[in-house]
Amino acid sequence: MSFSVDSLDHLVLNVADVELSANWYTRMLGMQRSEFESRTGKRVAMTYGNQKINLRPAAADTVAWFTGREPVPGSADLCFITTASPAEVKAYWLSEGVDIEAGPVERDGARGKMTSVYCRDPDGNLIEVASYPSV
Repeated sequence: MSFSVDSLDHLVLNVADVELSANWYTRMLGMQRSEFESRTGKRVAMTYGNQKINLRPAAADTVAWFTGREPVPGSADLCFITTASPAEVKAYWLSEGVDIEAGPVERDGARGKMTSVYCRDPDGNLIEVASYPSV
C-alpha cells in the first residue's frame, strides 16, 4: 500500500521557556495562544490559520512527551507566509527591537518565488516570514 500526505497539522517546538516563547510568537507573528490538556498535563500551543505549533518545554520528560531523541531549543528553521509586504514585516520587527538576520531577500518557496525576512525567536530558532507576489 502506498499513500501521500496532504498537509502539516501541527509541529512541536522545543523551547527553554514556554511563556517567553508564547508571548514572542503572539507579539511578533500575531499568533493566538491556546491551551489544551494532554496525558502529561496542560500544554500551550500557538495557532495561526488552520495550523498550530505546540510549545514543548525542553526539560520535560522525553518519554512522556513522545518527542525526538535530543530535544534542543534553537535548532528549528521555520518559514511562515504572510500577506504583509516584506518591508512591513521588517519595519514592524525593527520597531519592536528585533534584530533582522537577513532580508528582504528572494527565495524559492513551495509555491514558487517569494520574498523573505529573517529573525530569531527567543531560543535562537531561525524564523522566516515570506510573501508571495500578488497575482
